[in-house]
This record gives sequence, C-alpha cells and structure tokens, in this order.
Amino acid sequence: MTPSYPPAGPPRRVAVLSVHTSPLEQPGTGDAGGMNVYISQTATEMARRGISVEVFTRATSSDQPPVAELAPGVLVRHIPAGPYQPLDRSELPAQLCAFTSGVLRAEAFHEPGYYDVIHSHYWLSGQVGWLARDRWGVPLVHTAHTLAKVKNAALAEGDVPEPRTRVIGEEQVVTEADRLVANTAVEARELVSLYGADPRAVRTVSPGVDLDRFTPGSRARARAALGLPGDAVVLAFAGRIQPLKAPDVLLHAAAELSRRRPGLRERLVVLIVGGASGTGLEQPAALRELAASLGIAAQTRFLPPQPGEALVHVYRAADVVAVPSYNESFGLVAVEAQACGTPVVAAEVGGLPVAVADGVSGLLVPGHRAADWADALAAVALRPGRRAELAANAVRHARRFSWRRTTDALVATYTEAARAFRDALARALREEVAV
Repeated sequence: MTPSYPPAGPPRRVAVLSVHTSPLEQPGTGDAGGMNVYISQTATEMARRGISVEVFTRATSSDQPPVAELAPGVLVRHIPAGPYQPLDRSELPAQLCAFTSGVLRAEAFHEPGYYDVIHSHYWLSGQVGWLARDRWGVPLVHTAHTLAKVKNAALAEGDVPEPRTRVIGEEQVVTEADRLVANTAVEARELVSLYGADPRAVRTVSPGVDLDRFTPGSRARARAALGLPGDAVVLAFAGRIQPLKAPDVLLHAAAELSRRRPGLRERLVVLIVGGASGTGLEQPAALRELAASLGIAAQTRFLPPQPGEALVHVYRAADVVAVPSYNESFGLVAVEAQACGTPVVAAEVGGLPVAVADGVSGLLVPGHRAADWADALAAVALRPGRRAELAANAVRHARRFSWRRTTDALVATYTEAARAFRDALARALREEVAV
C-alpha cells in the first residue's frame, strides 16, 4: 500500500500510545506517575489548539468503556490485550501483539491517513508505534521517560535490574523512531552514548507543570486541611512507594535529625504520600516497619495518592519536599512543589539538576547517605530565613516550566518529523520511478 503523505503544517490528529498505564489513572500508585500527567496535560493542551488526540492504552477492567473522553478533543481508547486486570510490566511484552492488533483495527475504521503522527511513551509503546508507523506511513515520535541502562547503573539496594528484553526493545525503538524526545539534555546525551541514537533525531523538551493549579498559598490552611499542627516541621515525600523513588532515604534522614536534635521530635512530621508500586508491591508494609524500627513511627504519617487540590495542600503544608530518587528522567514532583512555593531537597541524579536549581530553589544532595540528607533538610526546614529565600526563588524557577511551552515544542517536533518523513517518501518514490 502506498502511504499517505503527512500534512505540511502542524498535525490534525495525533495517535498517542501508552500501553502500560492510562492518563485516566491517579498518579502515585501502581504504574501511574509523571508519565500519566505528561500525557494528560500535553494532550489537553493540543486539543485546545484544535489538534485531535487519541490515546491508546490497555484495558484493565471489563467495566471500562471502549472509548472515554479525557477532555474535549481527547479520547482514550481501551484496547483489550490479555486479561481484564492490571499486569506487571514484565508480563506486558507477551501482550504487545494483541495490543498492536487492537490499535491497527481501530485505525482501519477510518480513511487512510487519518492519523498524522504517532507519539509513543515508554519502550513498550515504542514497539507498537514502530509497527504502526510502517503500516500507516506516518512518523513515529518516541519519549522513553526512563531508560533501562540508566536505571541499572543506579539501582537502589535490593531493587531488581531491568531485564535484557527491555534493553533490546529500547535499542530497537531508538533505531526506528523518526524523532526521540528527551526530557533533559542529560537524557539526550544518554540516548546517544548508551543507545547509539542519531543526535540529529534527538530533541530535548522539558516537561511542564500546571501553573494554574500549583501556586503558592496559605501554609496554615493547607496544614489544617491535612490535620497537621501549625507549628510542625513537615518533611514531605510524594510519589510511588518503591525502591527507585527511595522514600526510605527520607525516613533515615528524619531519624538522624531526631537523634541530633531531641527537641525536634515533638514537632517533626514526616509525610509520605503515595502507593506501593513496582518491586515495592512485594513488601507493601516495609516503609511502615522501617519507620517503627527507626523510632519515628509516631512522627510519620502515610497518605494514599492525593488528587488535584489535595496534592496542592501537601506541597503547601511542607517545609521541604524531598525527592531522593536513585534515578529521575526529570522529576515532576520537584517542579510542582516549587510552583507551590516549597523548596525541594533532591538527589543529584538524572534530570533533577534541571528541575531544581541547586542553592537557589532548593538543594541537591550527592548520594543517599542519611547524614548528608539530614544536613540538607535541616539547612532548609530549620532555618526560616533561608527557607523563605529558597521558597521565593522556587516559584520563579518553576515558572520556567509550563505545559504550554512543552506542547509548543512537541508540536514543532511533530511538524518537523512529518516534513522529514514526507521528504524521505518523495525521494524513495523518485528513486523507484527512476529504476
């Protein structure tokens, strides 16, 4: 079949592939996290510009409708692939054939050239996008979000390495994609140095933050909403509970602070917000047990993943938000917290040096030693003047990131990829005619 030519200008319709997690899911538990927010926010922003977006994701329940509206102009298609239940990511490669079949069947109901570009998220979706690209004759833009080789080089103690299957799958997608979108310049270099990506195909596009939702506000009201004392020293973590995200580092640091400053114990609150995910599902009570063994169970409060305004309360209520991950391609939580006027103490890994301006909007900590983290947390939370300075800078720093700006760059990447794809098709046809 002769493929249709992609449009010369911005795309009219975008097919977004997100095999293992849906933008309709609540971030902070299971496999739902920053990627869900990324897809939801950029798809909605594209729809505001008149670009139709359809997100293909795996159906995990028979109660899910075949098609759901995420926002005006954004549809989520639930594709049956395997049992109607959540599957571990290690089980999903066996369902890629079924998922791909469902995606191709959905497209077959439309006229040829219905979608102008495919944007796949995570390597599983990239495998599907690679085949759809060849079938539909449209360019494939891929965002990895995380990379196996990078994760395996910085494993948390006791965590499980990413399998060779994923490494091979990522290498294939990197080779086949027309454009690769990296969250930071660090990730762009990793794609080139570790995966052999063509530098000409890599574009760096920072994720954004919802600057209308995440804004500074009353710390007193936020604490009242969460039932926290007004004079507490609040150290917060928000994210999936798994070794990669390292919430245990915050607990160890909090225990070290309590040991150094016994008078702090009565005022200290360690707020852990999120649900078990990944290898964290194997020992869902491990973090509570760690808090008890460290002697800070009474100071530690656990909350399930918080939606919308409730998450804003978490950020505003905290004296400091900790992001101690062993690897982050960007660190969306860090930017959301800063947009609320809360300084961040983060690990100096991956994209976090972009998300946090060290010494300006927060502090970066090399390594994960409890003593180093206790020093950094104390330098922010226990020094009101310093905290106020960082808080003001945090808001300014966060405003560098917006989903509008992210979407601008994505649409430009789609348009560029389509132009290059169209030119390559024209050359191939001319060569075929010449022969």
